[in-house]
Amino acid sequence: MKKIALLVAFLIIGSTSLFAQSAVNSDSVAYQLQRQKINNMLAARKQKFGQYEQSLGQHTGIFGFQTKDDIRRSAGILMDIAKTDDAIFKELKILLEYRDFLQKQIQSHSHETESANSDYLKVIAHLQQQNSKLKQQLTASEQRLSTRQTIFMIVILFMGASILLLMFRKTRVKA
Repeated sequence: MKKIALLVAFLIIGSTSLFAQSAVNSDSVAYQLQRQKINNMLAARKQKFGQYEQSLGQHTGIFGFQTKDDIRRSAGILMDIAKTDDAIFKELKILLEYRDFLQKQIQSHSHETESANSDYLKVIAHLQQQNSKLKQQLTASEQRLSTRQTIFMIVILFMGASILLLMFRKTRVKA
């Protein structure tokens, strides 16, 4: 009985940890995808910054000066870099919120697991107590049965002795 209760408790604990691991794995995949998205955006920003430096080096005006178009092109690239930076900050915020969410989820799952484990231990302790009570009741019941059997045997012996005594008296009276 004790072994069965322990086996059931361990199976339940094992199954909950498997389900939790699959949920965490899907969450970590989403987290990795978000990180990859940010890394791609950073690579695009680096490329735009290279374009900006190149545009600063272009001097298409008379006597090698920059024209308004050169400056506008550089400013446009700089605006794209600023927009990319804003988008990166938004994605980083999402990533940080997601990381905080994952940490809270892991903490709550850890707390739930600890709580479930303590509950399982309480159930196991309760079942062990019930098992010991049942064993005591069985022992007491066996003792009562043994006592009843002894009393029953004494009554049968007494009845048999009474019958033999009566038969012995009848045969003596006849003789």
